Amino acid sequence: MNRPIQPALSQFVLKVHSRCDLACDHCYVYEHADTSWRGRPKAVSDEILARVADRIAEHARRHDLPTVHVVLHGGEPLLAGPARLRRAAEELRRALRGVSALDLRMHTNGVLLDENFCDLFLELGIKVGVSLDGDKVSNDRHRRYADGRSSHHKVIRAVELLNRPRYRALFAGLLCTIDVENDPVAVYDALVELAPPRIDFLLPHATWDTPPPRPGGAATPYAAWLDAVYRRWDAAGRTVPVRVFDSVLRTLRGESSLTESLGLAPADLVVIETDGTFEQADSLKTSYDGAPATGMDVFTHSLDDVLQHPGMLARQQGIEQLCAQCRACPVVRSCGGGLYAHRYRTGSDFDNPSVFCPDLLALVTTIRDREAVVPAAPSAPPAVELPLPQRDFDALAAGFGGADTITRLAAAQLDVNQELLAAVSGCIALSDREATAAWELLTQLDAEAPAELDAVLAHPYTRPWALSVLEGRAAPAGGLAEIAAATVVRAGLDLGVTVPVQGGALRLPGLGTVRLAGGVDEAEVSGAAEGFAVRAGVRRFEIGRHEGLDGASPHWEPVRLFESDGWSVAIEDTDPLRDCHTWPVARRIAPDEIKLWAEDLTVARSLIRRELPAYADAVTAGLRLITPLYAPDGSNVSAACKEAWGAIGAARPSSPDQLALLIVHEFQHVKLAALLDAVDLYDKADRALHYAPWRPDPRPIGGLLQGTYAHIAVTDFWRVRRETARGSGQRAEAEAQFARWRHQTSDAVDVLLGSGSLSDLGEAFVTGMAETAAGWQAEPVSAAARSAAERSARRHRAEWKARTEGAS
Repeated sequence: MNRPIQPALSQFVLKVHSRCDLACDHCYVYEHADTSWRGRPKAVSDEILARVADRIAEHARRHDLPTVHVVLHGGEPLLAGPARLRRAAEELRRALRGVSALDLRMHTNGVLLDENFCDLFLELGIKVGVSLDGDKVSNDRHRRYADGRSSHHKVIRAVELLNRPRYRALFAGLLCTIDVENDPVAVYDALVELAPPRIDFLLPHATWDTPPPRPGGAATPYAAWLDAVYRRWDAAGRTVPVRVFDSVLRTLRGESSLTESLGLAPADLVVIETDGTFEQADSLKTSYDGAPATGMDVFTHSLDDVLQHPGMLARQQGIEQLCAQCRACPVVRSCGGGLYAHRYRTGSDFDNPSVFCPDLLALVTTIRDREAVVPAAPSAPPAVELPLPQRDFDALAAGFGGADTITRLAAAQLDVNQELLAAVSGCIALSDREATAAWELLTQLDAEAPAELDAVLAHPYTRPWALSVLEGRAAPAGGLAEIAAATVVRAGLDLGVTVPVQGGALRLPGLGTVRLAGGVDEAEVSGAAEGFAVRAGVRRFEIGRHEGLDGASPHWEPVRLFESDGWSVAIEDTDPLRDCHTWPVARRIAPDEIKLWAEDLTVARSLIRRELPAYADAVTAGLRLITPLYAPDGSNVSAACKEAWGAIGAARPSSPDQLALLIVHEFQHVKLAALLDAVDLYDKADRALHYAPWRPDPRPIGGLLQGTYAHIAVTDFWRVRRETARGSGQRAEAEAQFARWRHQTSDAVDVLLGSGSLSDLGEAFVTGMAETAAGWQAEPVSAAARSAAERSARRHRAEWKARTEGAS
């Protein structure tokens, strides 16, 4: 991390057809300023498809991209026909084989989608997103045929087709363009009724030259429209991911956005037209004729050449490329200045706020303020009531659970931490002026910077600290001051917070540790726009947000982040409270080894997304932190602490494949620990011990449940790897591991169900686990692998029986 990360492109919009069978009057391709589509070939040629694939693979190889995302687009891509779509997919897979994983998608209006196309997409692994603007009245306001006929019934037919069990895995979601004349709740309800895996709401394309409609002169009609949808979505339990809302919430927590229209992440997208020319984002077609053009093409230019285009460079500079008004805005890190195209004005080009600036400000602040309101917990909820949606419980019981399920678990864990913080305040003695001052400041910050305070409270090691105070093992003042200081730094507030210094270390939870000379008992921390300051006695240090990542700072050891494809995870080697993972923690990791961690995480992340998609979204949504552990013998050790939601500990293993296995294994423990905070799955007073097929010692019911649940992911890992591992020897080893873990996990499920210790909910939960395990039994393995697994199981049980009976 001692050199800047080179920018790279990882998202490619490939135009396979330049015409459309609808005449939507809000379309940015045909109805706005740019007219370049008129001179382009209708369909992309085979020659261009091959060249595009080679260019993408060349770029992916140069930049070590774990995953390449390609969207087949138009016009209407289905007009390209099955043969051309097959050719596009096959060329991309050919070029990227052994280079990067391919995430291949298509966005369509849906009117031509039929079973033949779906069968083709199932074969080729192409996910399908569909444009739909809501109910029939709303959709037909803009999305019609050229002769005025409605397209709604054909789009509904397409979505119903994608919702069939055979094709459901293809369904990527619905995209809806906002019209404030439409009823927002009716639009949202119509979309949700179709059970999409996700929904994306887009602001209509507009610029300062052609501003968006604002009926009745309303100042923020688009924020009001989205807020009505947000309230409906929130009241219903956020049952479907909505990209714009999830992006606002993520950026408020300091994480990356999921869309280019929000946040400050560099642009990593390029468009390839049907004639092989490279263009910037399609949305620029709304600015002026020729706005997206780069003057480059796939035959004479590389994608690194495209990255050097001034328009692309401008969108790599984060906050620096924004106008002065945006840079001074309090929500700039969430809004990001809005979509680049929406900033255009003749004369000043893109050096303006978004034409939707008032709406974006209102939307972000409204969501921020609403999220800050924590409802009071009921004093005694009925024990029989399931405190989470049934679908979440069922998904977790099967061993899985998507991003929305994990997000709700995370929210519940934040509630726990907030309640623990309140309980800590009750431990403050009247004479403890330091703790009292810190608590009063936290009360102030809860009103002034609620999102930043929540981000600090969500740090995995907040709960272990709070429990140590409540159990009398620590005083409250230090931890309260540390939480307040970290909040002030995150919010950039010019407030002074006095923080204790212990052993020369000043802890800022989730951010890092300031190292000070011996003899300093306390220091004052204050925030600033681009960093923070520390005053210790007569000395004062100013520390930048990105200082110390290369290990060169004498005072600041920041937490280092690994970010890839929407996943942000901290390598936490600074927090004194991290030592709660059974194995000893590693010392501060050197920059060279951090690079190795990043490389291994990149490969592991790619493997999980490609080969274990049922776990990928959950890991992305919930795994926030990895604490490096120390294994004296160099073994692959890992652990999870039940009080540290979102964290796992691991020594860097021997290979990225093993790291992927450790991640999915340990995150099973994290999920189950969070669920056990909400429900009783077994009798906690039961002291009986039970047989565990992988342990030499008998286990209590809780330990057996945790182990069995984790081994669902272990078994699944080896189930997939027997097909995907490189080399016949590795595949044979994976098959043997699958056969062994399948046998052991099924045996453990049987022990749980026969234990008599499970509650009614526990019976239902383990039955879900049993159904997953039963589904593996029909999968073929070689006779040798099956026999070896059975022999191993018999030998283990016999040895365990002899050992336990001999000890009794």
